[in-house]
Amino acid sequence: MAAEEETVDKSLKPTEEEEVQKERAKANPAAAEESRDILNFSAEKQGELDLRREDEMENNGEVDPELFSCLLQPLNADSDLEYVGIRRMLLHRKAKSGLYRRKDWRCNGKGYVAYRNYISRPRNWESLLIQSHSSTPNQSGRWIGSPASLSVLFEVDSLGSSRDLRGSNQARTSFSSTASDGDRFTKPSRKVEPAYAFIGMHCIFDQCKVSVTIVKFGHMSSDLLAYGASDGSLTVCTVSDPPAISKQLRGHSRDVTDFDFTSNNQYIASSSLDKTVRVWDISKRICIRVMYGVSSQWCIRFHPVNNNFLTVGNANKEMNVYNFSTGRMINKTVLDDEVTAMDYDHTGQLIFCGDAQGCIYTVRVDSRTATLSRSHRNRYGSKHKSPVTILQYRTFSLLARGPVLLSCTQDGSLSFFSVALEVNGYLTLRCSLKLTPRVHRIHASFCPLLSLEKGEYIVAGSEDSNVYFYDLTRPRHTCVNKLQGHSSPVIGIAWNHGENLLASSDSDGTVIVWKRAKTS
Repeated sequence: MAAEEETVDKSLKPTEEEEVQKERAKANPAAAEESRDILNFSAEKQGELDLRREDEMENNGEVDPELFSCLLQPLNADSDLEYVGIRRMLLHRKAKSGLYRRKDWRCNGKGYVAYRNYISRPRNWESLLIQSHSSTPNQSGRWIGSPASLSVLFEVDSLGSSRDLRGSNQARTSFSSTASDGDRFTKPSRKVEPAYAFIGMHCIFDQCKVSVTIVKFGHMSSDLLAYGASDGSLTVCTVSDPPAISKQLRGHSRDVTDFDFTSNNQYIASSSLDKTVRVWDISKRICIRVMYGVSSQWCIRFHPVNNNFLTVGNANKEMNVYNFSTGRMINKTVLDDEVTAMDYDHTGQLIFCGDAQGCIYTVRVDSRTATLSRSHRNRYGSKHKSPVTILQYRTFSLLARGPVLLSCTQDGSLSFFSVALEVNGYLTLRCSLKLTPRVHRIHASFCPLLSLEKGEYIVAGSEDSNVYFYDLTRPRHTCVNKLQGHSSPVIGIAWNHGENLLASSDSDGTVIVWKRAKTS
């Protein structure tokens, strides 16, 4: 009994905090009265907010912004009233605007994914949207105009193929979607990598009325662009301010299959199905030399170290080396089938050749005498034999930690090899991707080596008129982005030297230069 009385006495005794408050009240009675009124009002308000919260949750599940602000910034006895009031006001405004915004998105039929994309948009998202206008013959090489509608950013959930726009005069727009090649609907994805983020079209060249079979930028150039067509013409353009067609070179009677610039971009050597190889002086717009063959000429390259050597692959299973100055053949080697693609390594000591059966050959080259000697023959990919349409060498890869080679065949196989230079260019398959078979000789290219992740990003044309970006290292959903703007199969693909512009050509004769987003 005594213990209970002692406990009650202790509970009735004032605490030190209460004694301090009594002393403050004696010193300033008016402030103490105001503080008691605020606390009483807050208690009453808190009770009302609790009741309101229950009603709101029962009715529509929404949290009241005023309750939200009070919960995040509670009021204590020793709190600064001015600070609490300002913070509650700001929290209330933020909660209220977010509530109204979510209601607006639901009313417009947009879901959670679109709202999340909106709130996580970059700060300069308005400047990242550029819409291009429909192409007309009298507007070749023009700049693309004003920014697109701001709603374009949130419409990527329901993008369709640009085949629906064929024959119409609707504006062409470049989207940065994140759809997988096999997905019917776009799925939300991680932040777009610098290697394949684009802001739209830079310029369009559409004066050609036949298929543009090959497109390339000049050697170490970000401004000089050239493309060959199926009518045998070669067109040279500049893409800087203002973009324009500077030269048109005519001489071939059939499709231009390939061409290459000299290191100083003064000359172009081109191969064609008319069985000839032509050398052009760009500044004079004339053909200065013609080398005649007995079969279609499929691919052509200048030696990277000695530009006096011109290597050509043809349908007669031969790889010929010509003297650029005289036009005479100085060496050749015979492979097992038609030589359809080739590319040198950076030293000029190895050349990689692809044939019509899908095989890749490594051939050693003497930079002084142009002597050719086969070192390896590689057979990878599907069991069905399909021509190699593109071979591209790169000096370094994050995945392989060394030189690599990209191969593309007409049956839709993309293969990625590591190159062992110390073993005469021996190829080891690192990863591959099987796409749908192609009707046209569609090209592919490495993406800029700017991503910090250990992915291998490839850009390729397609029969469905889109430009696709793939990560060959992904087991699923390898397509990470696509560009829509062409109205026919995309055949040619090329990056400029600065890797900020991507050129693509299609079977209708349109060449689009896309502008890549700037990286911080």
